[in-house]
Amino acid sequence: MIFDTFEQGGLLLNTNFKEATSKPGYFAYRGDLVLEEGEVGDAAGRRKPPVSAIRQVVALANGEKLTFLAGSLDELTELPMLLEKYAAYITTETRLLMFVVNAAKNLKTHISGIQIEIIALPEGMVWTELTDILGLDKSDFKGQSSTEKVMTVYSAILDHHSKAPELAWDEAQCLITNARRQIHGAI
Repeated sequence: MIFDTFEQGGLLLNTNFKEATSKPGYFAYRGDLVLEEGEVGDAAGRRKPPVSAIRQVVALANGEKLTFLAGSLDELTELPMLLEKYAAYITTETRLLMFVVNAAKNLKTHISGIQIEIIALPEGMVWTELTDILGLDKSDFKGQSSTEKVMTVYSAILDHHSKAPELAWDEAQCLITNARRQIHGAI
C-alpha cells in the first residue's frame, strides 16, 4: 500500500489513520506528510524533525497512485517541492487542493502539467474548510467510518468546479502575503 511505503520512508507524521476503504484497491490517509526531511541527527541515522510538512492531510490512493490530496502548506513556494517529492505518486488525474497560509487569494494553477487548486487559509482546519467548499455537512457523513468519509469527500471533489481564477505559476508566485501559521496552545 502506498501509505505503508510512505511510512517506511519516514514520510508520515501525526497519523490519524491509514486504512483500506470498502472500495477494492483504494486506501485513505489522514495525518501529515513530510515535504523536507530534517537532517540526520546522530550516528544511528535518526533524523531531526522535518523542516517542512503538509499539515492536516486528507488523501486517497488507488494502488500506488494518489487520486486525491488535500492539506495545508505554510508557503505557496512549497508547491513545487510537493510535486517533486511525491512525483512518482501523482498523475495528471490526481485532484490536488492545497490550503496555503501565505496565499493572497484563491486560485488555480498548473505546475509540470499538474493542476492544483489553492485556497488561501491563514488559519483554520483543512477538514472543516474542505467540507464547506464541497457543500458537505454532518448529515452527509452520518454513520460512516473514517475511510468512508474520505471517499464521500473524494466523490464530492470530482463534481467540484472552482470559480477561482486560473493563473500561470509565475503569476501565482507573486500572490503571497506575510501571513504565518499561528500556533495556539496552553500558556
